[in-house]
Amino acid sequence: MIEAISLKKTFEFTTAVNHVSFSVRRGEVVGLLGPNGAGKTTTMRMLTGYYEPTEGTVKIGGMDIRHNRREVQQLIGYLPESASSYHDMLVCDFLDFVAEARNLSPEAKRRGIERAVSAVGLQQYFYRPINQLSKGYKQRVGLAASLVHDPDVLILDEPTSGLDPNQIAEIQELLKKLSQEKTILLSTHILSEVEAVCRRAIIVSEGRIVYDDLIAKAGSSDISRFVVKIKGGDVTAESAAGALGITPDRVQVSHQDGYIQLKVMGNDINGEKIFTAAVAQNWVLSELYQERRSFAEVFRSLTGGHA
Repeated sequence: MIEAISLKKTFEFTTAVNHVSFSVRRGEVVGLLGPNGAGKTTTMRMLTGYYEPTEGTVKIGGMDIRHNRREVQQLIGYLPESASSYHDMLVCDFLDFVAEARNLSPEAKRRGIERAVSAVGLQQYFYRPINQLSKGYKQRVGLAASLVHDPDVLILDEPTSGLDPNQIAEIQELLKKLSQEKTILLSTHILSEVEAVCRRAIIVSEGRIVYDDLIAKAGSSDISRFVVKIKGGDVTAESAAGALGITPDRVQVSHQDGYIQLKVMGNDINGEKIFTAAVAQNWVLSELYQERRSFAEVFRSLTGGHA
């Protein structure tokens, strides 16, 4: 549904996005992540047709946005970082205005507004002035505006920016609900939000993609590492390695609060093998788990300037 093909955007002497390529399949929910200034918003603006790429191509629903701009923009619902609206208008009037701007017929406009208001839970605020709403509900108005024409694709730039934890949770639940029908690309600084809502993440740093894969894979490692806490006996790296049938350089030993902690590395090691060795050696096993990096650690390692 979304194809970015070698996108580049230059502003005078600054390259904000540098040959970025990715695709989002129908029904996917993908998080676009990166530190401030990484090029996320610029990328999203090129995808919506708001910016012209300096180089590269954008395709939405298989159509090149340069040659089919109006048809492509009919497929897109866009929520900018700061959801813009006319705060002196009533919610109903603002959504009516958006539907008119979308050139919907009277019947399509009525259905579209009803559907959008129901989807984001704005029924009780429909006749309220926008300036009387909390920031969370103003954000819902922006989401409703992006849904009025029933787009196939949602492009959401920082949809929970500035919201409190309760409002963030509400918007996340709403995005999960919308993901059942829409293809969604969202940017955010909140890593837990991506883990909660998205299955896949694209991380950009300094205008380039540094990661594009399933979020679950980000926490895995090429080499398995098990952490074992045991009590009793005088265990060394050599004796632990001997019990496990591996070389000592694959075992790290440390002492913590009367316990001995072993870190055992190797793809041929598993929990069952360690447990069997512990029983055979009469080790008192306190903890045994596979250590994985958190998604936050992966993000920091890829965007911290030393990737």
